[in-house]
Amino acid sequence: MAKLAEQRDRKRKHGGVRPGGPGFSGRTDGWRFDVRDYIVYIGFLTILAFFAFALRDTGFLTVANFMTIIRQTAPITVMAVGMVFVLSAGEIDLSIGAVVALSALSAALVLQSTGSVWLAVLASLGVGLAVGLFNGLVTVVARIPSFLVTLGTLSIVEGVARVITSLDSVPVINPTFTNLFGSGQLGPVSVLLVWSAAIVIVGHLLYRNTRFGRRVLSTGGNLQAAISVGIKTGRVKIAVLTMSALCAALAGALYAGRLHGARYTLGEADLLTVIAAVVIGGTSLFGGKGSVVGALTGSIIMGMLGNGLVIMGLSVAEQMIARGVIIIVAVVLSLREMRT
Repeated sequence: MAKLAEQRDRKRKHGGVRPGGPGFSGRTDGWRFDVRDYIVYIGFLTILAFFAFALRDTGFLTVANFMTIIRQTAPITVMAVGMVFVLSAGEIDLSIGAVVALSALSAALVLQSTGSVWLAVLASLGVGLAVGLFNGLVTVVARIPSFLVTLGTLSIVEGVARVITSLDSVPVINPTFTNLFGSGQLGPVSVLLVWSAAIVIVGHLLYRNTRFGRRVLSTGGNLQAAISVGIKTGRVKIAVLTMSALCAALAGALYAGRLHGARYTLGEADLLTVIAAVVIGGTSLFGGKGSVVGALTGSIIMGMLGNGLVIMGLSVAEQMIARGVIIIVAVVLSLREMRT
């Protein structure tokens, strides 16, 4: 009986839409269209149509240009997958940009000193694991909001990234590492596309088809209810914050491989782009709802927007204004949906 009551409450909360797929009502009358379920895809098509018309003679619609967008957005996509889990659990991670820089520098320094690709990978991911566990443990054990914890971690990690290299860039010239994490091809396909696809697929399956994914949504949707049914919400929060930092560490390796070098400034402007991609993709800032596929689409939207604005000749400042407007619109839509 309790399970049936929970199902009825869930149907009322989602307006009759069953979590298993957008637009399905769960009733015998079949499918019901709700524009909110498709807003990210409508936005994608709208922006694509605008640039296709405005830049019709510039090569914007070429396959080469779209591959450039995908390569440039690969680190954002990887970080966005981790951020979906964090926001869905009702938390936030502000330290991902700093983790990108420190993980990339760690990999570059290990390559420089040892030449071992696998030690470099372990060093990069080790940074993410350490920072993520620290964020999660302090948030849960000390009961400090993750916003404040990760804000402090952001400053600490940024400082460490500056100290270990004295503000110098570190080149990455190991061909195995660069081919594996940025510059290589798998047949005609960029390895960056392969990494993005792999992380999105794993993230989507974990989010939608596992008990852990359901626990993440329960923790963010109603913390007290999750606790009352026996969910270890503290462990969930530690797990999602660790996942987010690991995704940021992988993004750092991808940056180092693509750019053939690492610097303390890597990732410093990525936080807002990642949050925008995730929120545009349908993940609530207040927890309990998210979409990995939507985050992928949001990431491509942000990449397409930046690419199109550059081709149009807009300055960096004007591009920042455009991204800011999109973030505000996405947050307004999220708030409106929460009230309905």
